[in-house]
Amino acid sequence: MLDTNHSPPRESVSQLLVARRSRWRSADTLFAVFMRAVGVLVIAVLVGTAVFLIVDSWPAIMHYGPLSYLMSDRWAPSEATSASSNPNPYGILQFVYGSIVTSVIGMLIAVPVSIAVALYITDVAPKWLQRPLSYLVDLLAAIPSVVYGFWGIFALVPALQPIGAAVGNTLGHIPVVGIAFAGPFFGVSYLTAGVILAIMVLPIITAIVREVFSLAPVAEKEAASALGATRWEMLRMAVLPRSRSGIIGASILGLGRALGETIAVTMVIGNNVLAITASILGQGATMPSVIANEFTEANQPFHLQSLFVVALWLMAFALVVNVIGKLIVRRSGEDIA
Repeated sequence: MLDTNHSPPRESVSQLLVARRSRWRSADTLFAVFMRAVGVLVIAVLVGTAVFLIVDSWPAIMHYGPLSYLMSDRWAPSEATSASSNPNPYGILQFVYGSIVTSVIGMLIAVPVSIAVALYITDVAPKWLQRPLSYLVDLLAAIPSVVYGFWGIFALVPALQPIGAAVGNTLGHIPVVGIAFAGPFFGVSYLTAGVILAIMVLPIITAIVREVFSLAPVAEKEAASALGATRWEMLRMAVLPRSRSGIIGASILGLGRALGETIAVTMVIGNNVLAITASILGQGATMPSVIANEFTEANQPFHLQSLFVVALWLMAFALVVNVIGKLIVRRSGEDIA
C-alpha cells in the first residue's frame, strides 16, 4: 500500500531551492545585462548620429566657421564659390525662425486642446465613451505625415485663405500677425504649418496627459466633491496641480516632435528660403524642410555639407529643448512635493 503522506527528504528540498535561486539569479543577471545593453545602445546611437553629422559637415564648418551660419538669413547656394574669402552664402536664421514660429503656433493650439480632451476622457465622459474616444485620439498618431500634408494642401489651405485674408485686412499693420510684411495671403504659410503640427502632436500630448490625469489621487477628488466643489473646481484643485510636471513633460515631447517634422510642413509652408518673413501669414521654411527639399540637388560648393550643418544645429536645438524640459519637470515636481 502506497504512503500518500510521504514527503521528500530535506536534502532534496534544499537542493531544489538552491537550484531555483540559482536560476532566478541567472535570470536577474541576464535582465540586468540586457537593460544595460539597451541603455548603452541608445547612447551609442545618439553619439553616432552626432559624430556622423559632424564629420560630414566639417568641411563647411572649417571653411565658413560654425557660427557664421547663424549670422545671416540669406540662403543662396548659387553664390557659393571655393574661394576662402567668400562670405557664407548659407545663412540659416530664416530656417531657425521658421522652426520656432511653426512649433510655437502648434504648441499654443495643441497643448490647451490636449489638456481639455484628456480631462474630458478621464473625468467627464461616461465610462462607455472613454475607451472609444481614447482609441480615436490615438489613431491620429498612426496617420502618416504625408497624408496630413495632402490634407493640408487640399482642405486646410482653402479653409484658411478667407480667414487669413480677413486677418490681413484688419490686423495687417501688426508685426508678426498681419501680412503687411508678407504680401497677399495664398494659404501656404507659417500659420498653416503650425496648425498641421498642432494636429500631429495632439495625440502624443493627449495620451501622456491622459495617463497623468488618471493617476491623480482619487481620495482628493472625492474629498473635493464631498465638500461641495463643482466638477471644474474639483479638477482645478485636485487634478491639475498634481499633474503640472506631467503636462510640462508631455508638452516638451510634443515640441520635440514639432521641431523635427518634415514632410507635412514642407508641403504647406511655402518653402521661401531667401529671407525671414516677418508675418505668420507669410511663406517660409524650417530646418527640416530645407534639408528635405535640397539634399538631392546639392551640387554647389559646400551645399551638401551646409545641409549637414543645418541638421547638426537642428539636433543641437532639440537636445537643448529636451534638457530644459527635463529641468522644468524636475523643478515642478519638487515644487509640488
